Amino acid sequence: MRQRTIPIRAWAFLLSLVLLLGILAGCGGPSRVTKETEETTFGVDVARYQGTIDWLALAQSGIDFAMVRLGYRTMSDGVIEEDSNGKYNLQEGSKAGIPLGVYFFSSAITEEEAVEEANWVAGIIAQYPITYPVVYDCEGFRSEQSRQYGMTREARTDVALAFLKTIEKLGYEGMFYSSKHELETEWEMDRIEKNYKVWVAQYPQTPYPDTPQSSYSGMHHMWQYSKEGTVDGITQPVDLNVAYFGYDGIEPARNSTPPEEVEPDVEALMNFTQVSEEVTAKVETNLRDRPNQDPDSQILYTLQNGEVAQRIAVSANGWSKLIYEGNIYYAVTSYLTTDLHYDPGAVAEPEDDGIQTQFTQANYPVTAKKVVNLRKLPSVEHEDAEVLAQLQNGDIATCVGVSDNGWSKLIYNGITCYAVTSYLVQTDGSTAQTQPENDGIRTQFEERSDRVTAKVEVNLRSLPSVEDPDCIVVVTLKNGEVVTRTGINRDLGWSRVDYNGQTLYCVSSYLTEAE
Repeated sequence: MRQRTIPIRAWAFLLSLVLLLGILAGCGGPSRVTKETEETTFGVDVARYQGTIDWLALAQSGIDFAMVRLGYRTMSDGVIEEDSNGKYNLQEGSKAGIPLGVYFFSSAITEEEAVEEANWVAGIIAQYPITYPVVYDCEGFRSEQSRQYGMTREARTDVALAFLKTIEKLGYEGMFYSSKHELETEWEMDRIEKNYKVWVAQYPQTPYPDTPQSSYSGMHHMWQYSKEGTVDGITQPVDLNVAYFGYDGIEPARNSTPPEEVEPDVEALMNFTQVSEEVTAKVETNLRDRPNQDPDSQILYTLQNGEVAQRIAVSANGWSKLIYEGNIYYAVTSYLTTDLHYDPGAVAEPEDDGIQTQFTQANYPVTAKKVVNLRKLPSVEHEDAEVLAQLQNGDIATCVGVSDNGWSKLIYNGITCYAVTSYLVQTDGSTAQTQPENDGIRTQFEERSDRVTAKVEVNLRSLPSVEDPDCIVVVTLKNGEVVTRTGINRDLGWSRVDYNGQTLYCVSSYLTEAE
């Protein structure tokens, strides 16, 4: 019998059919190279708020994986933005050999927007080795400032599922993230957990392993058990996670074309507000390539009094962003002035430090409420404000001056130094000085009007102090809850905010511009 042959077109058709069946069998996308295991793994999740991470040190710390925030859709106007360190973290994490996953902060209000978000995420991560899931993260929708405010549980769940279904079709495993409370009250979890992994956030008083598991009774595959973790390679507090699964290797990138090399965001831990004004140095100030005085921060130029730069942004952390002769630099804000005719010789106090701090004469003994740093200058941000000594409770210094911006001038062991007034008491136990606004602290605030939220969460206090015995925590502001900042004190690092008509205070470094 003559053997029949299959035409080339038929072979092509059969091959296409086999590939199609393989895609369908692989949950709608290309099959994985790595296989999931049942081991328990430990990891972190990171964003721009962790600054520039030393990924090699992190890899040697013993963590098994890292979840990287890739981007977010803004809560008010719905614009998709990249996390400013997202690509850098993927780049360096992959170089360090750490298995990576990603998450996206969504404020989508339609399924079409959720599909757009998933496509945007997949388009970026295709060039990176993504081993752990791609996560849908949706928070802050109960705030009236959120574009999702008023959406029903059903509608929110539809949107989340649209993202997860799309990311799965694009070849990645989807995962859903939320807090324990919101998983229990704000989402139709029976629809989500049928097909997708769940990541629960719950922070017990005693974290893992002392608390061995989350009390969330629903199905979950990963537990974020702390938001204040410390890990080698990360200088900022970081979320810690335990996953009840792992992988037998690292998944290769789906696109073999190497991504473009990127640099870290030097402003990642800064909250810069745009301005446009001319400034000069009070005396002189160093212009740097990044807003810090770390060893890798380079001095590129020293601006002299009379030389004019354009200030384009200012940070609550005490730094200014400048343009001088066409180049971008960073300088300590307290060394600058908008008075282009500023006379350095006219500064009364303190001598030659570049900070205009006026002190009212005083003469009485003080001690620390607990302990306080005694500094060379009345500032915590100034590059020359080194700590000369620490005053312990019971040690006596003489207060010879008090300023309106929260500083006291002291004589201690024959040395002139400066300390935060709110950390001091007179030796008879009374507060060193009182604030004209009856808050117990002489704290002056520069007027502001901007919308801010917590990076993670921050305590809103009755007074701008963590030491004052009369200061109480009124409420804890969560990420996504938006308040109006009405004032800022750059020297002491405090912000004044309006919370539901009440004036409260919080540490500025815990705030970020509302997205």
